[in-house]
Parts: sequence; C-alpha cells; structure tokens
Amino acid sequence: MAILPIRLFGDPVLRQQTKPVESVGDELCELIVDMVETMHNAEGIGLAAPQVGRQEQLFVVDVSPLLDEIPEDLRGDLPEQPMVLINPEIMWESEEEEEFEEGCLSIPDIREPVVRPESVRLTYQDETMKEHTLTVGGILARVIQHEYDHLEGVLFTDHISSFRRSILKRKLTGISQGKVEATYPVQPCN
Repeated sequence: MAILPIRLFGDPVLRQQTKPVESVGDELCELIVDMVETMHNAEGIGLAAPQVGRQEQLFVVDVSPLLDEIPEDLRGDLPEQPMVLINPEIMWESEEEEEFEEGCLSIPDIREPVVRPESVRLTYQDETMKEHTLTVGGILARVIQHEYDHLEGVLFTDHISSFRRSILKRKLTGISQGKVEATYPVQPCN
C-alpha cells in the first residue's frame, strides 16, 4: 500500500479522456488499494484515477466521514463504503437540481457552489468486474458526479461562472505552479 501524490490543477492528465478497464489484475488491484488509502490520507471523499496520473475509468468514493455532518434527507441510500466504481456510465439524471459547495483534492483551498442533478442512475463494475446498476441521491450522487467528471476531463471549476473563475484565476494559477500548501502529497504540473 502506498500514498500516491495527487496531481494539481493545470496538470494535463486532469483534462484527458480516460480509457475503459478491460480486466482487473494485480496492478489494478494495487492501484485501487492505493487510491483508497490516498483518499483517506488526504481526508477526501472521492478520488479519480486521473488525479493520481492514471487514465483508467476508475474512481473510489467514501462519504462515511461526512455522515455526522449531513442531514438525513441529503444522505440518500448509502451502499457499503468505500466504493470502487470501474467503467461507470451515468444513465439518467433527475430534473431536480441542487446547489452545494464543492472542493477537490486537485484544487486545494478552493470551494465553490456547484449546481448538479439531485439524483443519478449509473451502471458500473466493482473491483471483481461485477456489473451494478445504482440509483442514488444526496451527497453520494454529488460525489459520484464530481468523480465521473474527472473521467471526462472536467473539473468542478468548469461548472462555475466565468466571472467566478476570473476571480479565482490568480489562485488557480498559483496551484498549477505548485504554490499551494496541502496536508497530503501533491504533484504540481511543472
């Protein structure tokens, strides 16, 4: 098991499309374990493969640390945590949307309100490549959408207004240059 450095805003790997996982072997199993450990070490609730410099369609989620802080109506039905989602595909999004403040381990110290569908239905494979269909709402739906975006090369800052992005430009540039203090290992793009 290893704690992996998290790629920061500006790293090209965060904007690249990911590739489907064909099978799970020893290397991918080790990556999954390392990603969960890295996410927990960084006190995150989700981590996608591009954030650790990989191009597999894979992310891990664990919202259990937030349960005491989340009102029950925003929790939704929670599967066992942590979750491993391989080759996920969002099949349906609710028309109802919700605004909630988001952050990202690749963009430390920036949090912004983001509007997303309240619920989603997705298919994915677990670490044994077993297929699942899941409909979730609340915080889990939000985290899944956030991590799914990473697999598409989209960051949460892409969902905020250009005005807000212009206000954050100096901070974002600093992050891309490694001028950031994080409590976890990071890898700037230069």
